[in-house]
Amino acid sequence: MKYVTRVLQPGEVVVHQSHLHPLIFLPAVLFLAIAVVFLVAAVMVERTEVQLACLIGAAVFALFALVSWFRAWIRRITTELAVTDRRVIYKSGLLSRHTLEMNRSKVESVDVDQSILGRMFGFGTIILRGTGGSLEPMRMISDPLVFRSHITAS
Repeated sequence: MKYVTRVLQPGEVVVHQSHLHPLIFLPAVLFLAIAVVFLVAAVMVERTEVQLACLIGAAVFALFALVSWFRAWIRRITTELAVTDRRVIYKSGLLSRHTLEMNRSKVESVDVDQSILGRMFGFGTIILRGTGGSLEPMRMISDPLVFRSHITAS
């Protein structure tokens, strides 16, 4: 059962849900590309010791790719972002959990930080500022402007 559905109060309705951007898988893709380069080099080279070294390099980078992909996948499926008609809910973590639940009426401002790549690919960081000065950054969120619009809409 999802965290958001478990913590909904009676009569509370989810207005918008978001997730982490797929770009969190980029390191895994880069490691895989390096592994493929090593594999191609192993096929092209004629010397046995160089072939073996290239195959070992391909195996190491393929393992890095697998571990990196698995970490990103766990991070993506265990992070929940939702805006309800009453509050903003953010949960991350598998074994250890970090949660933020802020009443929408207590949100003073919502900052969106997007780099050039973030604007091109549609991801960014949202920083919620609540009454009392609390700051809560949520990084690598897909469509942060849409998420902000749902938070600030009355």
